[in-house]
Amino acid sequence: MLTWWLVGIGVLILVLAAMSVRIVREYERCIIFRLGKLRGGAHGPGLVLVIPLIETTKRVSMRIVTMPIQSQGIITQDNVSVDIAAVAYYRIVDAVRSVVAIESVGAAINQIAQTTLRSVIGRHTLDDSLSKTEAINDDLRRILDIQTEDWGVAVTIVEMRDIALPDTMRRAMAKQAEAEREKRAKIIAAQGEALAAGKLAEASDVMMAHPLALQLRNLQTLVEVAVDKNSTVVFPAPLMSTIQELGAFLAKEDSSAAKAREQAEARRESVAIDKSDESL
Repeated sequence: MLTWWLVGIGVLILVLAAMSVRIVREYERCIIFRLGKLRGGAHGPGLVLVIPLIETTKRVSMRIVTMPIQSQGIITQDNVSVDIAAVAYYRIVDAVRSVVAIESVGAAINQIAQTTLRSVIGRHTLDDSLSKTEAINDDLRRILDIQTEDWGVAVTIVEMRDIALPDTMRRAMAKQAEAEREKRAKIIAAQGEALAAGKLAEASDVMMAHPLALQLRNLQTLVEVAVDKNSTVVFPAPLMSTIQELGAFLAKEDSSAAKAREQAEARRESVAIDKSDESL
């Protein structure tokens, strides 16, 4: 009978010993409550001993937690309705306060993050929300970090990850982007025309100063055309010089015709004089 009592006491001691041992991992901290009162600060990592049935424990992870912020329907400052989703990264820096100061850290940060997201986006226009995302993310992180400081939590990063626009707004933005690109294309084309006109003016000045330059250019054009092995070759001729040469040719022909007429008239007169002399 005594043996059974000793065996029972030994088993009870082993059970109590197993219940009194807690193994805390490197990324965890253990908060111990003795009869409901906090015993010291955070314990661990490693082996932690507690009094069974008198002390209770609460494990707290010290790792960075990724918390998605569900999509929020927000009206921007310029009265545009958008749906914005975000993601927040936070970690617990004070395990005791994260347990004692608030009931559920994750749920509290999620709710305050949604409220802060709506508040911050509501103070910006749609263009600012799309173009100044880094500044808005910094504002969100700073506000959340201040509000969660008393809970022993540090918010490290807040990022907007999805901005859903209404279909009408997407079409309007697409038209705006298309008009902007057309404007840039027209400006670039006009600048190209201006540069080309300037270069052509410089080339015309050079050709006026050096008439042979135009002939060399004509020969170069002829060589470029001849590469394609065309059966017909169109040779460009200078228009003004052609007109001048044609005028000079016509003037020369007119002068030659006038001289011929004068010579014929003189011959006729000489013939008439000879005939009058013979009659006498």
